[in-house]
Amino acid sequence: MTNIAEAIPLDQIRSLKKSERMPVLLVGHGSPMNAIEDNEYRRSWQTLGAEFGSKMPRPQLVLCISAHWLTDGWWLTGMAQPKTIHDFGGFPQELFEQQYPAPGDPAAAQAISLMVRQRHSAPIGLDTGKWGLDHGTWSVLKPMFPDADIPVIQLSMDYGRAPEEHYALAQQLKALRERGVLIVGSGNIVHNLRSARWSGDGSQAYDWALEFDAVTAEHITQGRLGALQDFQKLGALAQQAHPTYEHYLPLLYAAGAVDSNEPPRFFNTSFQLASISMRSVIWG
Repeated sequence: MTNIAEAIPLDQIRSLKKSERMPVLLVGHGSPMNAIEDNEYRRSWQTLGAEFGSKMPRPQLVLCISAHWLTDGWWLTGMAQPKTIHDFGGFPQELFEQQYPAPGDPAAAQAISLMVRQRHSAPIGLDTGKWGLDHGTWSVLKPMFPDADIPVIQLSMDYGRAPEEHYALAQQLKALRERGVLIVGSGNIVHNLRSARWSGDGSQAYDWALEFDAVTAEHITQGRLGALQDFQKLGALAQQAHPTYEHYLPLLYAAGAVDSNEPPRFFNTSFQLASISMRSVIWG
């Protein structure tokens, strides 16, 4: 990993040309198996992907914030061809054989880093080889954009930062929506593997999971996006919903890039394993 010294201006980068304003996504990615199973989640991602270029503008670039890339400091993938990372274990060989060969965009990564550095106190470094596209990214994008012909950049999450710092950084990314960038937060509104119900009907969620999901959905519906930063004020309920909160943080990156008056559209409002909310949101 290296720090960025200089970058090409946004207007000079093909994938960052001014365009119709892009939507923002929060996708509940759940189990990696959703990438290959014929289920409601994978089918919804396929349907959503088909809407880009018809009902919605087609992205020039995807910027994904995945729950599975936690770092010291913020980093962007800056390689021309990011590798597909199989960051899981205990799954069928078919899942490990999955590849998503979407190109990266080093020039765009540098330009985005410079843009944020000019607006935000914390710099963003450039990762030129250590990371790639983890399953929080490719398991969702492969069904959405199966041709892998849209450049993809991942943004890491600095796990030492407070929720309001993640939200503040996301607000600086909002301008990218005017440049053909689809911002995707990939996590889960409720994520507690310790309480996962591995057998039986996982769609029947725990009461605490339903409550946290409902409180969060109400904030989103009412446009109280800033209130999402304060999830830890829910105390024991928040601790049950997120024993560790890396799967919640992508929501802050999506919400921070949205105007409070933009109406949300929910989809996949169900649960896996009784303790993982698959609720997803599209704004714009």
